[in-house]
Amino acid sequence: MTCDPRVLRRPLLVGLIPAVWTVLLGLWGLSRQNSVWRDEAATWQVARRSTGDIVRMLEHVDVVHSLYYLCMHGLFAGFGPSTTVLRLPSVLAVAAAATCVALIGHRLAGAYVGLGAGLALGLLPAVQFYLQEGRPYALVAAGSAASTLLLVNALRGRGRKRTWAAYACAVLVCGWLNWLALLILPAHLITLLWSRAPRGVRVRWAVAAGAATAGVLPLALFSLGQSGQVSWVPPLTWHMMIGPAILLAIGGLGGLLGRRTGTGTAERAGAAGRTDRTGRADRTDRADRAGRPGPAGTVEPAGPVAGSPSVAAVGLPLLAVPQLGLIALSLVKPLFVDRYILFSLLGLALLIGALIGRAVDEVARRSRPAARCVLPVLVAVALVALLPQSLAKRSPASRVDDVLAAAERTRQLKHDGDGVLFIPAARRDTWLVTPDAFTGTRDIALAESPDESGTLKGVEASPARVRTAMLAQRRILLVTDAAGVARPTRGRRDRTKAEVLASHFTLVSDERIRGRRVAVYERLAPAGGG
Repeated sequence: MTCDPRVLRRPLLVGLIPAVWTVLLGLWGLSRQNSVWRDEAATWQVARRSTGDIVRMLEHVDVVHSLYYLCMHGLFAGFGPSTTVLRLPSVLAVAAAATCVALIGHRLAGAYVGLGAGLALGLLPAVQFYLQEGRPYALVAAGSAASTLLLVNALRGRGRKRTWAAYACAVLVCGWLNWLALLILPAHLITLLWSRAPRGVRVRWAVAAGAATAGVLPLALFSLGQSGQVSWVPPLTWHMMIGPAILLAIGGLGGLLGRRTGTGTAERAGAAGRTDRTGRADRTDRADRAGRPGPAGTVEPAGPVAGSPSVAAVGLPLLAVPQLGLIALSLVKPLFVDRYILFSLLGLALLIGALIGRAVDEVARRSRPAARCVLPVLVAVALVALLPQSLAKRSPASRVDDVLAAAERTRQLKHDGDGVLFIPAARRDTWLVTPDAFTGTRDIALAESPDESGTLKGVEASPARVRTAMLAQRRILLVTDAAGVARPTRGRRDRTKAEVLASHFTLVSDERIRGRRVAVYERLAPAGGG
């Protein structure tokens, strides 16, 4: 298998091939053996609510994901809830990001760099994880890729008003999906300064960036009142810096070794070598390299043109600034979670593409036919090397727990009239995602449902009332975390649940299923005798 030279002269194909490749990677094992973990369960149960209930909930919790929840509500309403509907938006979003990355690489340094970057994005282990995740992080990556492509177009002299308007809209949407996406703006600013962009370009960028920031600011300020949602994020430690350090080292290597990529040495293997009888280069190839229309119409440039930033000037800030920016924010409040800045891996993909382009150029100096095989061989080797990780990320064990597995076991164990307890209350997502599995049972701790209270997990009764309700039950099903997943700290209400179960009930069944525990307790004495 080799790269057909005709592909290298067609920007549409350079963008389409990574998109198709990424969709195939995303559809592979999409259901993860019909499993849904706790983060996706939040998306699932919120998306099934009415628009009014979602808006009411956002006043209390998860406003940072408001746009995403409303979009998923529309999809669930139109196509019904399923793991495919839950995750397919992420697959398509990463495919769109791969297309944008490929076009960026193609316009900055040539088609081999673009193809390499676009194909590499879908293979990155972290991207493969969130490629099949029913959460907004892949959508943020797609918007970030689109905004970066628009910025590159502007730096290449195509900065019309509509380009900057589209740029502002892309950043605005990203910010409404997760306001930490605004960390892309300082990355783009460094690209502008590194590339010595004209003053007019810098001014237009500032206006567009300011407009987007102003649009996101109300959401960011309102979400600060819900900062308790991220109280689980641990404080920053040195060992947490290992991952970012490795990414930055790889990115720096890509920027250093790939800095001369894009001269067109390899790409002209099939086109630049052709001359007519007068010894002049093929007109189509001249048009490709100069960015001028060819005989068949307008042809996108296959390599850099005057005024273009380098791949390093785009990729390195895109990789480094969000990583370092989140680290800096985490010194004030713990926030360092890699998925919040998944979009920074777009920069890593670009720099990997630069490395691939450099390798192709080196081989082309010795053998142009052999150069066409470099990219397919590298992708095949990477696919095989990453196969164990790829398989692992498509298994239920790749996530902390599985809501659907716990619900199915509850369905098998329940008796009509059973009481159900959730410890902690957040494990109520098992019921919220699959309510039919709990038909005939009663949530004995619940005082106000999630819909009524505008919360994710509902409002539970006081410890005294929970105790009374438990002692009135002959049989109780408990859904909680498995031993290796459970957190040691529990509130007074959860301690009451555990104490009553230990002193007034006997354990008759206890099963651990994919990160969750489903247990059955029966009363030691007749109800009311405690």
